[in-house]
Amino acid sequence: MKRFNWFTLTAATGLLGVLMFGMSTVAQDPAPGASEPAAKGLMDIVFSGGLTGMAILILLLGLSLTAVYLVVDHVLTLRASEIMPVDLGVQLRELLSSGKYREADAVCRETPCFLSFVISHGLGELEGGWSAVEKAMEDAMAEQSARLFRKIEYLSVIGNIAPMVGLLGTVTGMIFAFQQVAATQGGAGAGDLAEGIYQALVTTVGGLIVAIPSLGAFAIFRNRVDHLVAEASYVAQHTMSPVKRAARSRGKQRLAPTAPPVQSENSPNLAQ
Repeated sequence: MKRFNWFTLTAATGLLGVLMFGMSTVAQDPAPGASEPAAKGLMDIVFSGGLTGMAILILLLGLSLTAVYLVVDHVLTLRASEIMPVDLGVQLRELLSSGKYREADAVCRETPCFLSFVISHGLGELEGGWSAVEKAMEDAMAEQSARLFRKIEYLSVIGNIAPMVGLLGTVTGMIFAFQQVAATQGGAGAGDLAEGIYQALVTTVGGLIVAIPSLGAFAIFRNRVDHLVAEASYVAQHTMSPVKRAARSRGKQRLAPTAPPVQSENSPNLAQ
């Protein structure tokens, strides 16, 4: 994945630009018909929030960059070609049809992926019969599915944490605003109170800007993982079908009833 670091950096810079543009637009647009006060840019609002406001916005920025990195990583890795490399299933099926189980296991180890992991675990239980092979494949499938879901779960965590972090900044700003009113014993005007409130709401906007795309991306990737796991399960069962047929044929040979021995005319009759 190192060769894609430049793409991750570009996407992160783009999201940062959108974040700064959106927040600066909210901060700079005056109300219609109102006299235009001295417009405050994004950096003015950030610094006016003090160390607490800056710390919260920096934390939101870190969450946004992490979300961008995860989205880019999932786009590059949650693909059918990564889960099930092209022609891997066909190659393994041909080897298994020829009874070359060791060669098939070697191919799985040389091509680490979701499908090869499942097939390799199934081949490791050949001595136990098809039931053991199927159980090993199901366990491997569940393990790999859980790994993929854990991987995308971080987007959900970011989507749930970001609004809470933004709300923390808003509540902190409101405390400071009302503290100013209390310090002046009600002498602070509505303009002073409104200024403190809109400065505090900036962190809420930042939290929502981070949370909404993160939760949307999480829903998309969750459906993508479900689809890929179902497709990989079908391909794995189809690939291992020669092993299943061979196991069943061996089982029939073992379980076939043996014909009673034919007694010749000269053989003694034990019933007499």
